Amino acid sequence: MMRTLVVLPTYNEILNIESMLRTLREVVTEVDILVVDDGSPDGTAHEALLLGKELGNIEVLERATKSGLGGAYRAGFTWGLERGYDHFVEIDCDFSHDPRALPALLVAAETNEVVIGSRYVKGGSIPKWALSRRLLSRGGNQYASVMLGLGVADSTAGFRVYSKSALEKIDYQTVNANGYGFQIEMTYRARSGGASIIEVPISFTDRARGESKMSSTIVVEALLLVTMWAFQRPFSRRTR
Repeated sequence: MMRTLVVLPTYNEILNIESMLRTLREVVTEVDILVVDDGSPDGTAHEALLLGKELGNIEVLERATKSGLGGAYRAGFTWGLERGYDHFVEIDCDFSHDPRALPALLVAAETNEVVIGSRYVKGGSIPKWALSRRLLSRGGNQYASVMLGLGVADSTAGFRVYSKSALEKIDYQTVNANGYGFQIEMTYRARSGGASIIEVPISFTDRARGESKMSSTIVVEALLLVTMWAFQRPFSRRTR
């Protein structure tokens, strides 16, 4: 049986942390959970510690300062690999990713090294997005896929499962990007390293409580990184 660790990055998620941890424990009773908190001033880490004592198999990794999504995941992956976990789940704490969809991703992870919860494959959806936002996101994903040869419809998706072997192929500790860029770089390195990738359809919903960490700066940064990585690719691979 594979040992699975849910890596849950948090920053000021006091309004969501209890509901998320209780839902995860209800839906995927067999997994362990690591809350990676970036020094939330609202008490998120303390609340997670209390819930861990109540619900079981929940640990909290407290970091001193907010240093980005990529840094939180790298820290969580390292923590889990040191303790012998086989699979690692990425999920947002704000319920934009429905934890009740996780069992389907874990089934796919039994035969694939990277599983992406995708908004843009058949069956995936973003019910409440305006057309302009949908076009920007879809266009950015298509740009990344073409420029980097990803063959993935939703490379910016943050709901994923990685196997230990995938993280080794990605060399995740040297991934420098954050936000959208982190997810794209992880996908790019997985594809370049020969990891098997599958997309599983999900429904994505904007957070209902708390403040979004997304900004136009993060999106622009990601697109600039994609362009840079594309020009660094060998010419023979860019022209395939």
